[in-house]
Amino acid sequence: MNNKLFVAGFPYALTEQALSDAFAQAGAVISAKVITDRESGRSRGFGFVEMSTDEEAQVAIQMLDQTKLGGRIINVKVAEPMKKRDNRNDGYGRKDDRRNDQAEFGSREY
Repeated sequence: MNNKLFVAGFPYALTEQALSDAFAQAGAVISAKVITDRESGRSRGFGFVEMSTDEEAQVAIQMLDQTKLGGRIINVKVAEPMKKRDNRNDGYGRKDDRRNDQAEFGSREY
């Protein structure tokens, strides 16, 4: 088991301190992080809490999963490692591979 938890569904106004305080009832909280939008800085409604031991993390899941926090029902589970992303996606659902275009069509100047 892992002592880092993924927490989703909380209100956008929830602070990292409030998140930490909520999980402190299950044990010692090492860190609490609210994930924010890169552009606006607004909370995305999910975050991560790291408990001091695996046992405390398990207690936190049992105590807090599917309970209300700030008026919303939250989901709490063990955090999974982040999967590697392919950063070559151009944002329109297709791969942007200009190097192959240049090799196929040659370098053109207009």
